[in-house]
Amino acid sequence: MEQHDFFLYLPLILLSARLFAELAARVHAPPVIGELLAGVALGPSLLGWVDPAETIKLMAEIGIILLLFGVGLETDVRRLIRSGAHSLIVAFAGFLVPLFAGFAVAHLVFDLDVLVSLFVGGTLTATSIGITVRVLADLGRQHSREGQVVLGAAVIDDVFGVMLLALLYEFSAGGGISLVNTSKVMLFVMFFFLAAPVAAKLMAFLIKRADHASGIPGLVPASIVSLVLLFAWSATYMGAPELLGGFAAGLALSRRFFLPFGVALHADESFALRIEEQMKPILHLFTPIFFVFVGLSLNLREIDWGSPFIWGFSALMLLVALAGKMAGALLIRASWATRGIIGLSMIPRGEVGLIFAELGRASGIFSNEIYAGLVIVIAITTLLPPFAMKWFYGRWGHHLVEE
Repeated sequence: MEQHDFFLYLPLILLSARLFAELAARVHAPPVIGELLAGVALGPSLLGWVDPAETIKLMAEIGIILLLFGVGLETDVRRLIRSGAHSLIVAFAGFLVPLFAGFAVAHLVFDLDVLVSLFVGGTLTATSIGITVRVLADLGRQHSREGQVVLGAAVIDDVFGVMLLALLYEFSAGGGISLVNTSKVMLFVMFFFLAAPVAAKLMAFLIKRADHASGIPGLVPASIVSLVLLFAWSATYMGAPELLGGFAAGLALSRRFFLPFGVALHADESFALRIEEQMKPILHLFTPIFFVFVGLSLNLREIDWGSPFIWGFSALMLLVALAGKMAGALLIRASWATRGIIGLSMIPRGEVGLIFAELGRASGIFSNEIYAGLVIVIAITTLLPPFAMKWFYGRWGHHLVEE
């Protein structure tokens, strides 16, 4: 890419992402759908104005890391404890059923390779905690009984998803599935999650002290971005995806995180809030670039839309995606209305599903047709549940109030 082209491409990406996100919000759809469509419109699928060049890809990767940092920053570990067994059941079933069902359908019905099928199943396990939280908050139900179960299960799903992402990353880098590599990655991930919070808390303490002594503004966001990127590098060095580093840094710096034995490292509530507030503009700047890049990477013109494969593949994976998340809700002891809204709330894939799909495409695991089919499934499961949840509460919400 020529330097002067980049100066044109970047404002096109940022402004179109904002415009399409605003339009999506106007029709009460998740903004992520608008950002994805912005990439489709700018890329080879429609206008062909912007190429998914390496420079934009690098900025998109920074966006992914910061996105996972934001997810970790919003994660409430105490919520996992409060929500109890119901959240665990919903999370476990909602993770395992789509994983194995997606793998079985991809491998047995469509005769895809084992590694490709694992990536397909992994993509279907995702739950977008951001979309779910936003809808529940809009409806004033985030602190309700079902809201606590959903949010607790979504947090567990995020942790499982990041662990699975680390394994799939290792499989793609190693060219296949290996028990030795799997054990190595799991050990590294466990060590990283144990060591990262302590390191992050200590570094946050140093950043806080330096901020008090600094005579110029901007030290906090500059230091936190540096910390996140350092953690991303550390995760990659240990054989895990850089996304894991971003998630671990966000989790450790969250004002809702605690260290069981780190009595001296309790979170400073006011400083944690400052981190959240000062990082928001940076997250809002970089994360849309990732979603636009996903759309740019999808060339719909190269897909044979007359092929029965893409329609059959999308339809079956959509059924797996819907049924897999509803299955977890059906296993808990609650009224049908509670189980129904919990199941609907767990369906949105959003940005988490797109991260899986993009990793599969970037690694050369997914063909263009498989990638397009999964993006279609992610788009539908992201777009429809918010509308379904609002309708459900309007129609059956009184049953939930009476519980």
